[in-house]
Amino acid sequence: MFSRRTRILTGIKPSGMPHLGNYAGAIRPALASAQAADAENFYFLADLHSLINTHDSARVHRSTLEIAATWLACGLDVEKNWFYRQSDIPEITELTWLLTCMAGKGQLNRAHAYKAAVDKNRAEGEDDDAGVNAGLYMYPVLMAADILIFAADKVPVGRDQIQHIEMARDFGQRFNHVYGDDYFVLPEAVIDENVATLPGLDGRKMSKSYDNTIPLFCRPAELEKRIMSIVTDSRAPGEPKDTEGSALFQLYQAFATADETAAMRVAFAEGIGWGEAKRRLYQRMEAEIAPLRERYDALIARPDEIEAILQDNAHRLRERYAKPLLVKLRDAVGLRNLNAVPRPATEKTREKTNAAPTFKQYREQDGKFYFKLILGDILLLQSRGFDSPKEAGQCVAALKAGNTQGLGQDFMLADEQGHEALAGVLAHFSEDK
Repeated sequence: MFSRRTRILTGIKPSGMPHLGNYAGAIRPALASAQAADAENFYFLADLHSLINTHDSARVHRSTLEIAATWLACGLDVEKNWFYRQSDIPEITELTWLLTCMAGKGQLNRAHAYKAAVDKNRAEGEDDDAGVNAGLYMYPVLMAADILIFAADKVPVGRDQIQHIEMARDFGQRFNHVYGDDYFVLPEAVIDENVATLPGLDGRKMSKSYDNTIPLFCRPAELEKRIMSIVTDSRAPGEPKDTEGSALFQLYQAFATADETAAMRVAFAEGIGWGEAKRRLYQRMEAEIAPLRERYDALIARPDEIEAILQDNAHRLRERYAKPLLVKLRDAVGLRNLNAVPRPATEKTREKTNAAPTFKQYREQDGKFYFKLILGDILLLQSRGFDSPKEAGQCVAALKAGNTQGLGQDFMLADEQGHEALAGVLAHFSEDK
């Protein structure tokens, strides 16, 4: 039996030039997973998410270009993986509204980002929602739409994002239940316990908020300058040095091979001077970053080529996945052509909506024989009265055989779509033959 490849989805928020911590902790491992032959990988630029806290249009535009160029320069193969911009898939925003109507306000009240904003306001004596826009509040719903629209099986996230994956599952599961079918695949969070967290120049976690980062594609002179500013202790050359807790050693280990790391460990034990250790770190980092920087510079100078890649991927994704799904979802919720065949009422249990359609034959007080087609306790079709049970039975048999020719007048619910509508409702009977 055919089984589709596992789908893995990774969101990339455009937030300026990435630093070496982003590269080692997120970009490099994500690209390594993209090599897996048994997975279909989706990488998207979350530009809509960036609007929550960035209202500088030039910055949003520039950051999106820089992040796209970064991932391409680092080796993302767009022939084997999907790479697209979130805002180029309008079905995502439409799905966001459908999921909004499934999301409980109480659940959104408990979202970490919103709660953190409320707690901060309370600590400062402000109103709970001071400075909180609806984008921040609805962030989990948009994220759920990002995930559910492409039926992602796995979503690599940090521990602080697990809640959002659980909420995506909840919204999708509720939609499935309310509208009676498995419209959405329920995703799983993937936590990599071995994700590299690089120290910054001051020994703390590398973070823009600490101003201790090394920009990924800074010029060689700037890279060397920053590495030489890494904080070390006062031990002189010749004195043994500890690798444990050494920001310099951790940075070297993140870029070196196992053999190179072992050699550096020996050098620390033998008392390598800090200046020499920093020189080796610079050489090792530059060896890996230099070819990436060259590709980045070439890409950033040709934004039209990046744009063409994003547009091509978005077009193919919409045609293959997004548009067909939204057609089904719009039909499920009732946003359909007004002359379409009536669908069962919603808010039924899965047991009822998944039950097989059943014909019920009976006799009314008028002496005539009737039958109806039901799905659980939902009426699909109601026949006219027949003079004998044989006539009613023959009509049922014809419908079960998929033969609707000339039977349109036998149903009170038949409309101008006639035989085509009946054939659609009863298709599963003929498929079983």
